[in-house]
Amino acid sequence: MANSNFSVINLTFLLLSVLISASVPAHASPERTKTVEFNVKPGGVVHTFTERIGEYGCTFTYASQGGTNEQWLMSVGLSDDDRLFSCSVWRPQGKSYLFFTQFKAELKGTKIEYANAYSQTAAAGHTDVPLKPEEFTVGESTVTQNDGKFSAQLSKLTCIGRTRHDEL
Repeated sequence: MANSNFSVINLTFLLLSVLISASVPAHASPERTKTVEFNVKPGGVVHTFTERIGEYGCTFTYASQGGTNEQWLMSVGLSDDDRLFSCSVWRPQGKSYLFFTQFKAELKGTKIEYANAYSQTAAAGHTDVPLKPEEFTVGESTVTQNDGKFSAQLSKLTCIGRTRHDEL
């Protein structure tokens, strides 16, 4: 999964772009970044939420139990050179009180270069708490829970993919 051509500078830039886009209104630059709200619904039913920028997209599929609807955010971003596409899904209040029976993030039109999942997000004086590496699997275009190892706690998921954009 690690690509020697993938620089730390590009990763840092894209992560900063995702964080900045979370605080920028969705109408600020719809062609490069977008942040939208959606409800994560309990009840054990599989739900899907998708957001796109141009030909690239992010789909978050999940099933959860307990509590009531929670307000979550999805941010998608495309780097200025069209080579990196990012997707972050998170609960802005920090920790989700829902128990996730499954989750999957899928990036369309990209190959995942970096992904991580968290049981708690940085909010209200807390820091991000990553899931244990054995709790989820990163594939070429998806990030999914590992059945039997996932602790059912999810509050944030971040993916960065390299687009298949080639220069002429």
